Amino acid sequence: MPRLARDTGWFKSSRSAAASDNCVEVRLLAGSVRVRDSKAPEDGVLSFGSAAWRTFLASLKA
Repeated sequence: MPRLARDTGWFKSSRSAAASDNCVEVRLLAGSVRVRDSKAPEDGVLSFGSAAWRTFLASLKA
C-alpha cells in the first residue's frame, strides 16, 4: 500500500459528480485521515488511523 502524504488539504473524491452536493471531503495527514461533509464542514470531522483507512478502502474495492 502507498504511504499517505503529509498534508494534502481537503479534496473531494474523483468519483463525485460535479453538480452534486452529496459529497464528503477527505484530508490525508501523516498518520491519519480526516473526513467531513462538504456542504457542512463546520459540523465536525471524523478521524481515522492510516491502517483503518487502508482497510476501509480495500473493502470497498473487494
